[in-house]
Amino acid sequence: MSLMITDECINCDVCEPECPNNAISPGEEIYVIDPGLCTECVGHFDEPQCQQVCPVDCIPLDPEREESRDQLMEKYERITAVEG
Repeated sequence: MSLMITDECINCDVCEPECPNNAISPGEEIYVIDPGLCTECVGHFDEPQCQQVCPVDCIPLDPEREESRDQLMEKYERITAVEG
């Protein structure tokens, strides 16, 4: 699954620089996560870094974007192939 940011976000700016895929950006009112770039940090870290630093715990799994660990790894490989 991709992660999502809920409206409990306080725009504290700590999650954006932690994302290794640059999937987090400022939205109109709160930060948003691009599901096409979010791999839950699979390929980079053992746990999603944005969740680790979020002070208000507003970054849950997006129930509308179910992905297996294998699918997340495939996405990671596509993203890093484009970057590299």
